Amino acid sequence: MKPDMTGKGRHILVVDDDEDLLRLLSMRLNAWGFSVTTAATAEEALSKIAVEPPHVVVSDVRLPGKDGLALFEEVRMTRPTLPVILLTAHGSIPDAVQATSRGVFGYLTKPFDSRVLLEKIKQALQLSPAASGHGGGDDVAWCADIVYRSASMADLLEEARLVAASDASVLIRGESGTGKEMLAKAIHQASLRAKAPFVAINCGAIPEQLLESELFGHVKGAFTGAGNARAGLFQAADGGTLFLDEIGDMPLALQVKLLRVLQERAVRPLGAIRVEPVNVRVLSATHRNLEAAMADGQFREDLYYRLDVVTLVLPRLEDRREDIPVLASHFIQQVAGKYGKDVSGFAPEALEALATAAWPGNVRQLYNVVEQSCALTTTPLVPLPLVQRALRVPTLEALSYAEAKQRFERNYLVQLLKLTNGNVADSARIADRNRTEFYRLLQRYNLTPAMFRGEGDGLAGK
Repeated sequence: MKPDMTGKGRHILVVDDDEDLLRLLSMRLNAWGFSVTTAATAEEALSKIAVEPPHVVVSDVRLPGKDGLALFEEVRMTRPTLPVILLTAHGSIPDAVQATSRGVFGYLTKPFDSRVLLEKIKQALQLSPAASGHGGGDDVAWCADIVYRSASMADLLEEARLVAASDASVLIRGESGTGKEMLAKAIHQASLRAKAPFVAINCGAIPEQLLESELFGHVKGAFTGAGNARAGLFQAADGGTLFLDEIGDMPLALQVKLLRVLQERAVRPLGAIRVEPVNVRVLSATHRNLEAAMADGQFREDLYYRLDVVTLVLPRLEDRREDIPVLASHFIQQVAGKYGKDVSGFAPEALEALATAAWPGNVRQLYNVVEQSCALTTTPLVPLPLVQRALRVPTLEALSYAEAKQRFERNYLVQLLKLTNGNVADSARIADRNRTEFYRLLQRYNLTPAMFRGEGDGLAGK
């Protein structure tokens, strides 16, 4: 049978203390064209990863010393995009399943079919093309900034790579915070225009009266304040790519002028008589429903078809939850370096909270949560309460009825005394209690009216 050279040029690290199984797996993987490195322990594997990072790690769960799950945790902290496949016996299946929620790529139950392992490895290679950590070659450098492990993102990037080779206009759809500009930049980097400028503008963030000048430029004296001629972003992107973010927010009057530029491949700066030729590929993005906008007369149909030659749709973060652990680990490394903090990752329960949270703000919100958690942590692993705080998750403190009652009474008395500036008679009257009973309550909670008088004026305003 002719060997399947699927893995040509790909490096697999296999970790197992069973010499016979290690030898068998190595032979099979070599026959499929993979370059194979082996290790008998997690410690040996980590050393080899540091020296020569593989594309995929295949590890048994049961190892002497650190087990396969501990190996995965170490890999996740240092190389979050490196896929790890676990080989597990029936008794450790629950642990392996739990590990998938923390970012392990997958697991196979022994005994397993070697062809199933091959398919799992092929999937891992597709889903994490930059996993080797080499800083990219020409085949992965174009999307090296996009961290993912999900099949949906792998499929999307494959489409993006194909469309990048052409010069077709691309409309990128997706909710706010999904990474539309990052995808546009990746398409530019994979295109023949990669060495020319990539210029981005948010059409919804610039006032209408300034947007035309920003896009097309102006000549001296074109309008009040135009003391000098200025080239627009189309001219700045000449030879390269112009990314028009939130194109759905562009005013109708400017949509007409943009359409003319795309048709004529030339711009007329504000106040100019002559047009200037430009060679620009246009990528655009929106979170709006452009079909509904066209139906309402808010977006031109002819411009839509000019921009929407190819559509790429970025999934919501909630639809690619398997990417959350690797994204969080990637972001924590970035932020820890930014703040100069010795933070290596998240406590398991904190990572679980991230993996199961709602993400209306998508990847941008995840980055903000990671940054806030990292900025406040004092431990190497970010704890759950900091993640809950950043997520604005209300925490319910379990109190007994008596404890809850005491807390309410004390807070109530404090607020009353603040309100009356320490006047017991007024406070007792508002509380509908006689003065003797009210004094007894104050004594129970070690409160004295003098605490709220005089300087207490300042307290009352806090």
